[in-house]
Amino acid sequence: MSLGIRIFLVYVLFIGLTGYFVLNTVMEEIRPGVRQSTEETLVDTANLMAEILRDDFKAGTLNQNRWPQLLKAYGERQPAATIWGLPKNQVSHRIYVTDAKGIVVLDSSGVAVGEDYSRWNDVYLTLRGHYGARSTRSVADDPASSVMHVGAPIRDNGRIIGVVTVAKPNSSLQPYIDRTERRLLAYGAGLVALGLLLGGLLSWWLSAALRRLTSYAQAVSQGRRVEVPHYRGGEFEQLAGAVEHMRTQLEGKAYVERYVHTLTHELKSPLAAIRGAAELLQSDMPAAQHQRFVSNIDSESVRMQQLIERLLNLAQIEQRQGLEEKIAVPLAALMEELLEARGGWIESRQLRIERHIAADLMLTGEAFLLRQALGNLLENALDFTPVNGLLRISAERMGSCVEIRLFNQAEAIPDYALPRLSERFYSLPRPDSGRKSTGLGLNFVEEVVQLHGGAFSIGNVEGGVEVVLRLP
Repeated sequence: MSLGIRIFLVYVLFIGLTGYFVLNTVMEEIRPGVRQSTEETLVDTANLMAEILRDDFKAGTLNQNRWPQLLKAYGERQPAATIWGLPKNQVSHRIYVTDAKGIVVLDSSGVAVGEDYSRWNDVYLTLRGHYGARSTRSVADDPASSVMHVGAPIRDNGRIIGVVTVAKPNSSLQPYIDRTERRLLAYGAGLVALGLLLGGLLSWWLSAALRRLTSYAQAVSQGRRVEVPHYRGGEFEQLAGAVEHMRTQLEGKAYVERYVHTLTHELKSPLAAIRGAAELLQSDMPAAQHQRFVSNIDSESVRMQQLIERLLNLAQIEQRQGLEEKIAVPLAALMEELLEARGGWIESRQLRIERHIAADLMLTGEAFLLRQALGNLLENALDFTPVNGLLRISAERMGSCVEIRLFNQAEAIPDYALPRLSERFYSLPRPDSGRKSTGLGLNFVEEVVQLHGGAFSIGNVEGGVEVVLRLP
């Protein structure tokens, strides 16, 4: 199981448990909260009615004036109100009044007049100077049938002479409780879903960042040239920097060891030739022979210089992970410049040059490296092209790439040599002199092409050899 999935599962567990406990706690608090608010309203209503009815109750005229008719008319009212989207078409309060003995003397429902309510808490406690309230079920087995009753004392000079009770069934509150619970569940589910989405995105981002680092490390271990992943601050940027620093240190050590070994191996031959010629020059010999040994020393020292310079250039390009600049380079002008620089060699061998490159054709990359790579290819082709031979350069756009073809008239490359042409220090003897080059030119070309994200191939074609480059 990947790290991202594990992080996401832990996040899901955390969000799920948090959402469950929070929603469960809030849901449990909705019902008592609504009832407490309703009870507070009943307290105010009961005390208001106690003040309104006090004088008539004290005078004993409650049933002799309009109060029974008023309360009956109140019970029959249809408010036709819409409260927060819910309709209210009837009043739900019941109001009754008991005397000092707990006997009902007035009831808005008209069903309990004359009954003894002295044992009900709303009457019993209020007559004794306490806060009187109760919740009683109309149907014993139905919790939804409970009714809240709140009593308020009717006082005469500080003495309690009666009780006014205001009652309200909890069933009238249930639609509001249900709607609140539904909304809360919907909002809670939405927040949980949003949290899971954010958690998924966070897990995906962490996994993607780790995958980029993993891919980079794998590519480095396979010897491929890749750029270090870029992050905007934070621990990932520090980790990427640490990995890149470690790669540089490890590769640098191995790179130096490998190049010291190859350089000493390649320098053995010219050094031995120089030393042998120097020893022979210490003895007497004819002038012609003396001149030949001096020429040998000169040619071998030039070879050593070329070897060291090209090896340094190759080492520099191999250590780079990306281009330092990306600019548009006009290919036709670049090839014209390279051919002019080698004009003397071309004229001396009377070579025929054909060019098929559009003037507006552009390469995208580092101009200096492209000039060196194409120059190496051109020199290699000129070395193997016979006198009066043909050199043809063509280029065309192929989608997002430019395909460059360099054909030179020459003998076919042996099959055993084809897969090794871009191998470091591998070289074929030149047709004219029989001498080999440093064997670093084509290897340098391959490195430059790979650094630009292109492809490079050499093959035999009818009448000669063709090199194909595909560059951005």
